[in-house]
Amino acid sequence: MHRYSDYFAHRHAEDELDCVPLLAAGLRMAPARTVVHFDDHAITCEDAARHIAQLQRWFADAGLGQGDRVAVMLGNSPEHIHLIYALVLSGLVWVPVNTKLRAAGLEYLLQHAEPKLFVIDDDFDAVTASIDCGASRRVRLPAFDASETNARFTTPDIGVHDPLCIIYTSGTTGAPKGVVFTHRMMRIASEAALKVADVRAGDRLFLWEPLCHIGGAQMLLLPFLEAVTLCAVPRFSASHFWAQIERAGATQLHYLGGVLDILMQLPEDAQPASHTLRVAWGAGVSAPAWEPIQDRLRVRLRECYGMTECSSFATMNATGKPGSIGRALPWIDIELLDADGQPVEEGEAGEMVLTSKVDGTFLPTYLKNPDATGAALRNGKLHTGDRARRDAEGDLYFIGRQTDSMRVRGENVSAWEIERIFAAHPAIRASAAIGVTSAIGEQDILLNVQFKDEPVEWEAMHAWARERLASFQLPRYYRAVAAFELTASERIKKHLLPRNIEGAWDRLGKVHAQ
Repeated sequence: MHRYSDYFAHRHAEDELDCVPLLAAGLRMAPARTVVHFDDHAITCEDAARHIAQLQRWFADAGLGQGDRVAVMLGNSPEHIHLIYALVLSGLVWVPVNTKLRAAGLEYLLQHAEPKLFVIDDDFDAVTASIDCGASRRVRLPAFDASETNARFTTPDIGVHDPLCIIYTSGTTGAPKGVVFTHRMMRIASEAALKVADVRAGDRLFLWEPLCHIGGAQMLLLPFLEAVTLCAVPRFSASHFWAQIERAGATQLHYLGGVLDILMQLPEDAQPASHTLRVAWGAGVSAPAWEPIQDRLRVRLRECYGMTECSSFATMNATGKPGSIGRALPWIDIELLDADGQPVEEGEAGEMVLTSKVDGTFLPTYLKNPDATGAALRNGKLHTGDRARRDAEGDLYFIGRQTDSMRVRGENVSAWEIERIFAAHPAIRASAAIGVTSAIGEQDILLNVQFKDEPVEWEAMHAWARERLASFQLPRYYRAVAAFELTASERIKKHLLPRNIEGAWDRLGKVHAQ
């Protein structure tokens, strides 16, 4: 263990910070143990092991070999969990597909990742039926014999630096980037989740996040790292939330995409007088909202910062200082650098540049994108493109993204992806998507539009967009502009666009005076 950070030294001496031996041994060690409660369905180790073996036979029948990619577009379900475990233990490369993607976004991912199989369920039949899936075969999971008792899963020789999944992220301008996420990265992400969420033996972690998101995927190893149980539901529901927490006896809540804002807006009598939640952990709580949220929801906030490229987590606020993302995790070092690559002074903003003591903490590459890889990984350091400042006590405060993107309900949304869709509208000459402050979550999207000739009714334009964009990519606000001010290279000077909603049309029907 001398090669790794001292933080991980408590694991067995032969532990190589891997996923496969951990998961395989855990499933075989205690067959009757329940690792996940999905609503009222208990998933035991024996149950999971049987499904994994059956899925491995299905993989073989489908002609899949180690290293082949499998795209998965499924809602949260026990079958989805079994499939993820089976892909991990088989050395196949899982390509999670955001279930909100539509049309061009789906086609881009499938044609770029080139999976051999594209697994869907009935809910996504209509939205995938007419798209070009490239070389991948669109399939459904088969039904398996629940009475089979002699199924045994196997594990090939899988390296810790082999790809476990390809996670597409839109954190910067341009087309989505496929983060090659290794087995070691997933193990580190899971270990970090234990630390950030202050997980203790006996805890019951509420899992509502979509399993296509790293926020959900990184949870699936936790029952094999600590004596805890996952309490999973199909999706987040404000109206059912407190009843689900009570039924599960949940102790941790991951906040993502405006979840806390939604809970704060519920009537006070919708929240029980007492509950089992101890910790809410995640990102995006401002300093002014910190104490009101803790007081109202009666939980302790554990704010963090991370990105997929650094195995999901980089910092953690363990002290409860309002508004801070805390300090670097034990295996991470963070520099704040100016545009010339020099350290900034205390209290000044700089780009967060990461290094790690643990080999394999950072992505090895972006899939088929050497330019993006070279821009992010320089001299062994990960340049995040995010800005922060550090106070006199050493605590960090997140400021914002240097890149042309927005943060909407827990999703990084590329302005480029939105603008390229609207460029196909016959009435639009040019458009510019920017983020504006939102009452729920981090930001809402405002689309500035320059029409060619006659303007189009906003309702009609939004209906057109709804058929082509994921829900989190849809602008909330639309505003007409006579013309954009351009650079010498014909790029829109977005920094000159007003970051307010005055004069904008709001698809939610609210009036905003000019």
